[in-house]
Amino acid sequence: MTVPLLQIDAFTDRPFSGNPAAVALLQEPAEAAWMQAVAAEMNLAETAFVTPAVDGVHGLRWFTPTVEVDLCGHATLASAHALWSTGRAATGDVLRFATRSGELRAAPDGDRIALDLPINRPTEGAAPPGFLEALGASPLRVALSPGWVLVEVATETEVRSLAPNFKALGAHPVAIVTAPAAHAPFDIASRVFGPSVGIDEDPVTGSAHCILAPWWAPRLGRNEIRARQVSARGGDLHVRLDGDRVSVAGNAVTVLEGELIA
Repeated sequence: MTVPLLQIDAFTDRPFSGNPAAVALLQEPAEAAWMQAVAAEMNLAETAFVTPAVDGVHGLRWFTPTVEVDLCGHATLASAHALWSTGRAATGDVLRFATRSGELRAAPDGDRIALDLPINRPTEGAAPPGFLEALGASPLRVALSPGWVLVEVATETEVRSLAPNFKALGAHPVAIVTAPAAHAPFDIASRVFGPSVGIDEDPVTGSAHCILAPWWAPRLGRNEIRARQVSARGGDLHVRLDGDRVSVAGNAVTVLEGELIA
């Protein structure tokens, strides 16, 4: 069996930056164990598996090298780019995806792709015991959401300088560390660490901005946010809070196209 496979850098307009995702374009649904094995072989933050549209809705699942996840923004953006760039969907079509997080949509937004994702409102609280020590951060505020801990620090410099103990952090939920951006045109900066789901540091994380949008919008006094994830690869996100949904938009670039033989 051969499966068309693309590697796409998401949330960037330049190759070898942003967040790389593998996208497997299936002819029919596949077994979860096989998809997990493929994701482990790809060894990227996420591998997306897309099935043909039924009644206008594509199937979409996402796997890290170790687990299936409920939501992945960058691999959804990459999946939309893959469908348009290979001619499996007409350029300009609004794409609909059936996922573990409900129906998601992707639409052209100028030269970007805009994702329609569910909001994830965090609740201010206390970090789990040992979490801040593993992260190595001194927070101004901490907020919790199922599977996530959001830590706000004072400066972008603090975000950039973090060097977590990944072994210790692996016992905890995924960490988002954020601060006001140091330079225009960006409003906020962040990094995301997820050793518990097989990703020590995720280069650019669309799903994290479903948490960051409701966290920052009241502080910024507006619902439109320019975000920069300041990982080594880096990535840019245009974020808009809209009721119980979050629009997360960015660019994508194909860097590899071939066939999976398995």
